[in-house]
Amino acid sequence: MAFRQGVRTVVPALIATGTWGMVTGVAMVKSGLTESMALAMTLMMYAGSAQLTSLPLIAAGAPLWLIFMAGFVVNLRFIIFGAALHPYFRHLSWPRRLGLGYFTTDMGFVFFMSKYGDDADRGTREQLWFFLGTIVPGWLTWQAASIVGIYLGGIVPTDWSLDFAAVLALLAITIPLANSKPMLISMLAAGIVAWVGQLLPLRLGLVAAVVTGIVSGMLAERFFKKGAK
Repeated sequence: MAFRQGVRTVVPALIATGTWGMVTGVAMVKSGLTESMALAMTLMMYAGSAQLTSLPLIAAGAPLWLIFMAGFVVNLRFIIFGAALHPYFRHLSWPRRLGLGYFTTDMGFVFFMSKYGDDADRGTREQLWFFLGTIVPGWLTWQAASIVGIYLGGIVPTDWSLDFAAVLALLAITIPLANSKPMLISMLAAGIVAWVGQLLPLRLGLVAAVVTGIVSGMLAERFFKKGAK
């Protein structure tokens, strides 16, 4: 039951996930990777932002340590996600937690915390199955779309603005999430920091935006809760 609820919750986001996955698949091939290399990358990494960040560096022949560092910095937000999810899944063995970490996505984290963030009882079976319901369909959709993009990469014209289409798809699922004052404040703060932080190297502005968005959202939620008492 909880698994089905998670699936129903994440279904509207799968359009954006699929679009972004296909764009990433095309980008990998366009950057010079062979189809087999691109396939291995998408299956092993499952991290669109890190993949897209590393591709220009790979094409330019950058040192391996720099490529890894760039991917690490872009995905620093998952350390924050992991810390927030830890109270719910710390009772699991570390291999299972490692597996959950691989499948965890931004949308899965947002949907899970929106539903269970205020629960006093943590670590329940219902919470685990709901979380699985939000992340498993995302993985399947991403991999299928990314593989399609990989094999379409050779025939898609380079002047097609696929990245813009992906941005529009992401906006389509992000805007409906702005349904409360704390969420609006969080999104606004993150947007401002992301825009100002464009000049930072290694996409550190993205990391700063994620941290700012989470912290500002939590502070705003506490502020409005106190005001309601």
